[in-house]
Amino acid sequence: MRGFAAVVVAACLVVGACGSSQGTSQQVIEQAAAALGGLDRLRSLKSIAMEGEGTNGNLGQDLTPEATSQTFTITGYRRVISFSANTLRTEQTRTPGFLYFQGQEPQKQVMGVDGDIGYNTSPLGAAVRMSEAVTRQRRVEMLHHPVSAVRAALDPGARLAPARSEGQETAIDVTTASGVAITLAIDATTHLPTRVSSPSYDPNLGDVTVETQFSDYRDVSGTKLPAHIIAKTDRFVTADLRMTNLEVDGVVGDMAAPEDAVASRPAPSVPQPVLDDMEIAPGVWLIAGQSHHSAVVELPEELLLIEAPQHEARTLAVIRRARELRPGKPLKRVVNTHHHFDHAAGLRAAVAEGLAVVTHVGNEAFVKEIVARAHSRHPDTLARQPRPLTVETVSDAHDLAGDVRLFHVAGSPHSSTMLMAYVPKHRLLIEADAFTPNALAPFATNLLENVERRGLVVDHVVPLHGSVVPFEELRRAVHR
Repeated sequence: MRGFAAVVVAACLVVGACGSSQGTSQQVIEQAAAALGGLDRLRSLKSIAMEGEGTNGNLGQDLTPEATSQTFTITGYRRVISFSANTLRTEQTRTPGFLYFQGQEPQKQVMGVDGDIGYNTSPLGAAVRMSEAVTRQRRVEMLHHPVSAVRAALDPGARLAPARSEGQETAIDVTTASGVAITLAIDATTHLPTRVSSPSYDPNLGDVTVETQFSDYRDVSGTKLPAHIIAKTDRFVTADLRMTNLEVDGVVGDMAAPEDAVASRPAPSVPQPVLDDMEIAPGVWLIAGQSHHSAVVELPEELLLIEAPQHEARTLAVIRRARELRPGKPLKRVVNTHHHFDHAAGLRAAVAEGLAVVTHVGNEAFVKEIVARAHSRHPDTLARQPRPLTVETVSDAHDLAGDVRLFHVAGSPHSSTMLMAYVPKHRLLIEADAFTPNALAPFATNLLENVERRGLVVDHVVPLHGSVVPFEELRRAVHR
């Protein structure tokens, strides 16, 4: 955005014709301020509070890559933005409206940002400081409200690009005084803001646009505030909220970051990969060490990697370790059990290392998209070293050299494009998410049904969360 603004300024100096465009942008912002309650009113506001209910989406974790049917019901939603204290705090209770691996109980969430400190507070009151990346994201999120965005655009230090027409809206790219880039869209008739968008980054989706849409404005003590707010990441809806109570300059309480547990501690750094590999059967290794595991199986002509989860750094470390297990035998393919972001976040790294991706046919378009998407804001290995993608798809069953058989986990309520791997020689079942020992097992019944329908003889389950256990553990989990 700074580069774009510099080009505009340079053109103005040469041509001398940009004053009217910049003036028009300023006029549009001032009209929006007037529609919201007036310049003086907006500048004097100390806080806004919103209370309501609605839904949250399940981005990256739904039944299929394109599905949007799984939502959390949101109750007790309260968001406060304090302009005087430069803080934001969101409280809500979310209840899954679908079969959820953490259970169906309501989950209380508290998320805040105080200056350069982001934090979460658990239902029991324990506060945890968030990473610098999450904190930056929340600071941008503070601007995703009409009042915040217009106030920021009115700041003398803000830079406004020329206004442009987009249908019934007027859009203006704004670089705030603190250097944050947003786009503010304003209804050409009512002059009320209709949406705020900003560039962001997702490890799976790469460069994305985060957008918040506003409608159903209500008059609140002389200020217009939206009662209906929809948030999106690219084409995916992440929140749809309707406010039942709106307030300005009310009592907001103490919004400072908790001192002992958060403010006095440094922001957490990105954890380094921890690998703990063990040979669980001749030619079969489990590479564990953290919450998400991978498996390696030796085939006659190659090594096969099963799962590239969590993030690029872990996948690259797992690939290096896998190649050390049988030096000289190539690692050619990675099996992706399902599309969920925490289990697919390393696929781009695997492609960069020359691995073909084996996945369910329903994930083919998803894999192609995430490999093709731009990662210019935070270039990863594949962005720096592009390589072509090879995808092998599994519809129902796929035999890999007779040593590993891949099966579709039909009817899974967790992911309808789920694969499980069976190693017949050692009677091992390798699976992700469908069954995790010593945890809630809402998907275990479906997994057992698929194993029995296939007539598989299994001695041990190799979960990609948790430890290897006898197959009887799965049966016990189903019949508890």
